[in-house]
Amino acid sequence: MNNKFTILREKYQRIIYKSYEITNSEDSIKLNYIFEIPGLDIFNHSITIPKENLKNNNINQSLLKSMVFRLGLVELINYYKCVCPKIIEIEAGYIDKYEEDWFKKLYYNGLGEFFYVNGINVDENKLFKFEINGLKLEIGELNYQGNGNLIPVGGGKDSCVTLELLKDCDNTCFVVNDKQVDHDCIGDIKSCFVKRVKDNKLNGLNKQGYLDGHTPYSAMLAFLSYLIAYLCNRKYVVLSNEGSAEEPTIIGTNINHQYSKTYEFEKDFDEYTKKVFKIDIEYFSFLRPIKEIQIAYLFSKFKKYHKIFRSCNVNSKYEPWLWCNSCAKCLFIFIILRAFMNKEEVTEIFGENLLNKKELENHFLELIGKSKTKPFECVGTIDEVNYAMNRIIMNDDSYLSNLYREKYFEKTDIDLTKLYYENNLDNEFLNIIKDALNK
Repeated sequence: MNNKFTILREKYQRIIYKSYEITNSEDSIKLNYIFEIPGLDIFNHSITIPKENLKNNNINQSLLKSMVFRLGLVELINYYKCVCPKIIEIEAGYIDKYEEDWFKKLYYNGLGEFFYVNGINVDENKLFKFEINGLKLEIGELNYQGNGNLIPVGGGKDSCVTLELLKDCDNTCFVVNDKQVDHDCIGDIKSCFVKRVKDNKLNGLNKQGYLDGHTPYSAMLAFLSYLIAYLCNRKYVVLSNEGSAEEPTIIGTNINHQYSKTYEFEKDFDEYTKKVFKIDIEYFSFLRPIKEIQIAYLFSKFKKYHKIFRSCNVNSKYEPWLWCNSCAKCLFIFIILRAFMNKEEVTEIFGENLLNKKELENHFLELIGKSKTKPFECVGTIDEVNYAMNRIIMNDDSYLSNLYREKYFEKTDIDLTKLYYENNLDNEFLNIIKDALNK
């Protein structure tokens, strides 16, 4: 057990979700959250939603508050992880036993990578308990009839594929902190660009040695996108999470870097929203039925995105228009695209041949399943990487350095036209994917 974990949660035994505030101005809706770790600090967290392209003129204020309050329970994770206190005290509102259990599962599984990397071994039931001191909010009767799609866009190949395949639908795009997203990916689709600002004190605490690590960002995105869909009067929240996210990062365990992108979380969230918010907004991933390698196959055909998409998390905060060409994510994207694109096309995207760089060997071994763990990145399955490497070798192994040519690749059979994974898509969306794969 990490001794720092034990010491910090003894010293700082609770975190308090003190309040949230919704401020309306002419141009935007601003959400402000206050969290406190007594004896350590008070944190201010904000989200600003521009009113342009919001079109729901019949907002139920109690439902809006309910959504904003619960979004705060997910944002709290960013501050909770600093010291992992034993008690989460909620002054800002009320949740019942069902919700307590729901959020405990999210925290525990969403922080699985964080626990693993920090050497923390703790039972789910002993991680923390809730103390609820806030008032229950009654929503009352609701009359909501949304239409069309809200599509969260992160600027990577997955959301580009979703945008392209659904381009003839009634869409609104939703982007959080749009620095990484080239606006040419979105084109002239009406969009909502949200600004999300974590308290900078977190950076200071990280530098001082407090606990730090991965949090379930996609869970926050789920609650925020649901809220935006309501404000935009949309019926569907259409994610771009693929079925490959199901494979654990630590093989043989439930530890998954992409937990909040899994079908398990998707089902949990869909059940939660129907039970708690009680309105007809459907949350699902459009790409859930297929694998990363199939998304790469589709993306290889959509040349207009090839120079403007980005998936590198290393450079995302600093130079998002560049690939770092040193991380596992860059190498993974390079490999699966090279399986379907010629070497000149892929090298033009990245600026160099990543299958000729010895310094990427450890990442490569992780990707093909020759290491204890997969990379702690949003990457596809081991089988998919081996499949891609076999295609590359079959087509042109002269492109590989001796390092990569001499590795043994498992023979993997993947039918690019097949739907592989359980999903929540209705026939209209399923048929769009089927048609695209069979063209």
